[in-house]
Amino acid sequence: MLKSMYNTVEVVYLTNILIVEDDNTIAQGLKYSLEVENFEVKIAINIEEATNVIDSELDLVILDISLPDGSGFDLCKDIKSNYDIPIIILTALDEEVNVVRGLDWGADDYITKPFRVRELISRINSVLRRYRKDTNPKLYIEGLEIDTSKVKVKRENKELDLTALEYKLLLLFAKNKGIVLKRAQILDLLWDNAGNFVNDNTLTVYIKRLREKIEKNPSKPEIIKTVRGIGYVLEKKND
Repeated sequence: MLKSMYNTVEVVYLTNILIVEDDNTIAQGLKYSLEVENFEVKIAINIEEATNVIDSELDLVILDISLPDGSGFDLCKDIKSNYDIPIIILTALDEEVNVVRGLDWGADDYITKPFRVRELISRINSVLRRYRKDTNPKLYIEGLEIDTSKVKVKRENKELDLTALEYKLLLLFAKNKGIVLKRAQILDLLWDNAGNFVNDNTLTVYIKRLREKIEKNPSKPEIIKTVRGIGYVLEKKND
């Protein structure tokens, strides 16, 4: 778990990372680079090893997709079903269909090989910042209850079946009530400079899917409204 040590200057976070990668050269090189940055790092070379060491004490998983005993996509889905742990996919598969699949199954970011270590470290820090817990774990908007501690959304005590990305989209709007979010801004906030992997059409699809699950009438949205030519806004209202 993320542990904080407070002083008058800054908050320091001690971070445990698991690298799931069967290429020993890449794994060991990345482990060294991350340890230089004061991360604590474990390595698993396949799904079986990863499954044996994954627990709630982990802060982040860096996950290859092509593993000797199965698909990293399946492991990603399994981790997200059991733990609230952020995942960064690290793979040579850079086609958009693979990016969208990874994000749909819960990945928090996606970076392709070959990669720059400094860029990956920047992505890691950005993802971890998003995962730091709020002082109030529950948010309420337009009849919805968002429990950030359990990563669940309910309406009238009935849990809504949101994908990881739909949840993050809703949370983004919930934390920015009354602020018009530009489309490019949403991509930047959700994918941290990986927006070149996800175009405007893909974002439109995700907004449509989310509205179908949270709006009473998706064709006339009352929660997430379109600001024509600019982006979207969740207006401030009294719940």
